[in-house]
Amino acid sequence: MLKIGEFAWLGQVTVETLRHYDRLGLLKPDHLDPFTDYRYYTLGQLPQLNRILALKDLGLSLEDIARMLDNNIEADTIRHILLAQQAELTRQVQASQQRLARVEVRLKQIDQEGKMPEYEVLLKAVEAQWIASVRQTLSSWEQEDFGPTVSGMFAQVGEYLNRQDIKPVGPGMALYHADRLVENSSQRGEPDIETALPTARPVPDSDLITIRQMPKTQVAYAVHRGSFTGLLAAKQAIVAWVEANGYQCTGPFCEVYLHFDDDHQANQDSPYHVIEIQLPVTKA
Repeated sequence: MLKIGEFAWLGQVTVETLRHYDRLGLLKPDHLDPFTDYRYYTLGQLPQLNRILALKDLGLSLEDIARMLDNNIEADTIRHILLAQQAELTRQVQASQQRLARVEVRLKQIDQEGKMPEYEVLLKAVEAQWIASVRQTLSSWEQEDFGPTVSGMFAQVGEYLNRQDIKPVGPGMALYHADRLVENSSQRGEPDIETALPTARPVPDSDLITIRQMPKTQVAYAVHRGSFTGLLAAKQAIVAWVEANGYQCTGPFCEVYLHFDDDHQANQDSPYHVIEIQLPVTKA
C-alpha cells in the first residue's frame, strides 16, 4: 500500500488532484482507513492514473474522461468524443491564428505610425431589425448644406412614426450608399443617404417613408467621439483594418448615433457626439 502522498509523487500529481479524482469517481483509493479516512493506493493503479492524465492532455473534460474509462464504452462513442475534441481544437487553432494575424497587423501599424491607432476596430454581429427610413441623393457634402438636410430627413421619419404612435427602439442611424472615401469632397460623388429609426415591428409605409428589415449582419465597427469632421478618418481606419485582416465589404457604411448633442453640433472640437460606425463584412 502507498500513502496518498507517495502515490501522488509517483504519478506526478498533487494530493488534492487525487482527492478530486476520488470525489468524481475517476480513481478511487484501493483502501480507505475506516478510522482516519486516510486514502491508500497501489502500484497497480498507476496505469489508470496515467490514462486519466493522457486523456486530460488531449484537452478532454473530466466528464468525458469518466465516460472513456467505462469498460463497457463502445468504440463508436470513443470515436465521437475524440472527433468532437478534434473539432474544438481545430476551432481554437484557427482562432489563435486569426488573433496572431491581428497582432502582426497591429505591430506593422505601430512601426509605420509610431503610436497606437486612433481607432480600435472590432467585429460583432448586429441582429436583424426593422427600420423606418427615407433615402435621398444630396447635391453636396458641404456641411452647411449636408447637415441641415440630413437633420430634416431624420425629422421626417420621426414625425411619421409619431403619427403612427410608434416610438423608436434605438438610436437613429444613417446609411451611406456608394460613398467613396476620399479626402476631396468633390470626388466623393453625390451623397446617397438613408436616414433611419429602428422600430420594434413593421409599420405601414408611405410614398416617402420606407419600412424594411435590415438582416442580421457581421460588421467591422469603431466608435468615434467628437465632431462630424472626424468621421471620414474613422471610416478610412475601418477600411484599412478590413483589408489588412482579410475581410471584404458587403454593404454600406452605417453611422449609429449613440449620443447626439444638438447644442454642440457646430463646435468642430466637440466631444459630445458619440457615433458607432459599422461596415458589413465577410471573410474574403
